[in-house]
Amino acid sequence: MLNINAVTETYLHGDLLNAIETSIAKLGKTLDSVTIEDLAAVDEFHIGGRVATEHLFDQLNFSEQDHILDVGCGLGGVARFVANKYNNRVTGIDLTQEYIETGNALSSWVKLDELVTLQHEDALSMSFQDESFDGAYMLHVGMNVEDKARLFSEVNRVLRPGAFFGVYDVMRQKEGELAFPVPWAAENSTSALASPDEYKQALTEAGFEVSKEVNRGEFALDFFKELRAKNEANGGPPPLGLHTLMKESTPAKLKNMIDNIAAEYIAPFEIIAQK
Repeated sequence: MLNINAVTETYLHGDLLNAIETSIAKLGKTLDSVTIEDLAAVDEFHIGGRVATEHLFDQLNFSEQDHILDVGCGLGGVARFVANKYNNRVTGIDLTQEYIETGNALSSWVKLDELVTLQHEDALSMSFQDESFDGAYMLHVGMNVEDKARLFSEVNRVLRPGAFFGVYDVMRQKEGELAFPVPWAAENSTSALASPDEYKQALTEAGFEVSKEVNRGEFALDFFKELRAKNEANGGPPPLGLHTLMKESTPAKLKNMIDNIAAEYIAPFEIIAQK
């Protein structure tokens, strides 16, 4: 069984809001002029960043009036993107208190705090009433949740009938020894990877109908190749990026993740389901 404290420790920064503020100043921006596009490099903590977010949401039929649940919201970058682009009200939940506090500050900076609410919650036992939300999504969350049957059952509980649920997670593609650390885990004991078939089975048993599964492994490798080329051309990474979150562990975590994807042990997959 995964140790929840060890999982949250993986993501703890310690001075994240100040680190982001400092990086924003290096971009030549202030808290009054920073935009969600500026923040996307750090607050969309998943493979492919904003490009991957848009690809997923192009497949979800959320309406403007829908209240959407972000499961494992992190800093709330996706929630802010959805609120800004589609004018949805979004509630995000996450186990990492520092991410919630930082994310709510970022929402205030870009004046989206009336549409985006982030709160400290356990996705396996949410405080929301049954059928509270019109749709839901989770991006790079299931790798830290061992009990996916309970997770998807709880998401199903809080969704209204007919609601869409989009998943974009790193999943097991074939057996093999993974290189650690990776962005979601320092070692195997804090990683809870599962195959797409296991995801689909858990979703179906929770009351969802799965309509689509997409392997985004090639996209991931292309994304990291382009990112590396851009960083080399610019003499290093930009002031604000994933390294702001992962600090000195960034090169090792990204290299291992890329190697694991290239070996086809893992890949990011999209799954679209409907209650």
